Amino acid sequence: MTTTLDVLHRSRRTVRSALLDALGRLDRDIRPVAAYHFGFTGLHGGPPSDEGKAVRPGLAMASAAAAGAPDGAGLPGAVAVELVHSFSLVHDDLMDGDRTRRHRPTVWSVWGPATAILVGDALLALAQEILTEAGTPQAARAGTLLAATTRQLVRGQMLDLEFERRDDVTPAECLDMCAAKTGALLSTSAAIGAVLSDAPGPVVTALAEYGAQLGLAYQLVDDLLGIWGDPATTGKPVFSDLRSRKKSLPVCHAVNSGTPAGNALADWLADARDTGVDGLRRGAALVAAAGGRDWAAAEARRRVAAAEQALRTAAIPAAPRAELIDIARFVVDREH
Repeated sequence: MTTTLDVLHRSRRTVRSALLDALGRLDRDIRPVAAYHFGFTGLHGGPPSDEGKAVRPGLAMASAAAAGAPDGAGLPGAVAVELVHSFSLVHDDLMDGDRTRRHRPTVWSVWGPATAILVGDALLALAQEILTEAGTPQAARAGTLLAATTRQLVRGQMLDLEFERRDDVTPAECLDMCAAKTGALLSTSAAIGAVLSDAPGPVVTALAEYGAQLGLAYQLVDDLLGIWGDPATTGKPVFSDLRSRKKSLPVCHAVNSGTPAGNALADWLADARDTGVDGLRRGAALVAAAGGRDWAAAEARRRVAAAEQALRTAAIPAAPRAELIDIARFVVDREH
């Protein structure tokens, strides 16, 4: 999958410079915190660290190429979707109480909840500012698309919080939540470059559907890693999602499987006291025994196949299509 990594690294280098310019507009107290979150600097101005996979800006750049646009046409969209993604991560970490991300302390755990809220808000506002500055009808369309996407993202996060208080979440509800929380932004990321390039409607529609399916695949893999991922690569504690009793897709499928293991898992989830390593290991084994692990892996592959099929429904040049397919396959094969 080296080719895919080359695609993402190439777009990340291009987007990084534009992101740094964008962050330069922020207030002097907010700017260093935002730069830390992106990995551009270490804690209190120390050396930089892992800046993430940059899948969303990579999709935005690739979608412009898929529309036959020149290099750089998708750059404002790439910056904007990455800013919205980072807004959501800063706020999610606070809401979930997560103290680490990418092996480093999260923003709220260092600077406090109030600063995390303000930094996230600033990043969200900056995303719209970047798009609006282009001053074209296509930029206005892209801004409207991103605003509607952010509304869906917030809906998904609200559902995620609601599910924490329920023990009757169905697989369909869980998929709907993931489609909003993860799929919506990946769908927009995969289409926004084409929107900015004034691509024909069928191309934009195909790219948006590709991104929506990819988003569900991404979340399925993320949920698998949240239980069985190696902490050395994920940057999260072992069995992190089970520790928080998260209603992830494999867990939701397992609980609703009607199997003895699924029923035992429901009882285990209800016992919030069982958070030791042995107990968490037992919970993971019950998810697997009830079919949650195998189903999630197979469903992720099915969603990637659906994403690839969507690309065949429109006139997209061969090279950008191949890059988009590579990114999709990287998503399901990634280890963190």
